[in-house]
Amino acid sequence: MEMFISLLVQIISGVIGGNLAGMTKQSLGTGLNTMLGGIGGLVLGQVAAALTGTSGGEALDVAAVGSNIVGGGVGGLVLTWVVGFVKSKMAAK
Repeated sequence: MEMFISLLVQIISGVIGGNLAGMTKQSLGTGLNTMLGGIGGLVLGQVAAALTGTSGGEALDVAAVGSNIVGGGVGGLVLTWVVGFVKSKMAAK
């Protein structure tokens, strides 16, 4: 159950990060910002959890939840921003 909560926190944080990235000129639209944010949050959230040693899912302590929130939020923000940046550069040509 703790693993499910960790994944859910990562996805929700990624969605928030993706929509924050969508507030820039690299916006892809609300739906795509949300979807990419969730994917980026899940991927980088898992990487951050593995690097910090909180990926076992045994406990929901402050370090594990913080790692999930930060990793998920940053992952969603970065993936959405990068895809929006690439799309804007391709459209400029």
